[in-house]
Amino acid sequence: MTKAGIGEFLREQRRTAQLSLRQLSDLAGVSNPYLSQIERGLRKPSAEVLQQIAKALRISSEALYVRAGLLDEPSGDHSVEDAVLADPGLDEQQKRALLDVYASFRAANAAWHGTEREG
Repeated sequence: MTKAGIGEFLREQRRTAQLSLRQLSDLAGVSNPYLSQIERGLRKPSAEVLQQIAKALRISSEALYVRAGLLDEPSGDHSVEDAVLADPGLDEQQKRALLDVYASFRAANAAWHGTEREG
């Protein structure tokens, strides 16, 4: 299985987020023509531009850096939050719902363990 290029990956993420090219351009502060060229593989974005796009798409900038070849694939643990945010198969509402449920479980467990120690 070959890894999709950064442009194709960004296009998938943008479509999953249900954003037009123009909407993402506005959110990321990157010109519409430049973003289009990145998606078509005609331009290689800088780390700064990737960070702006990641923020606009609410995905991990590290995931974009790896995809663009700016960072090596990490060999350690990945956070649940990063995995959920980077999943192209989920829309924004689903990502938010999963993260909310995850945070509530963590808070409940922390509260339970706190009471268990006191008692």
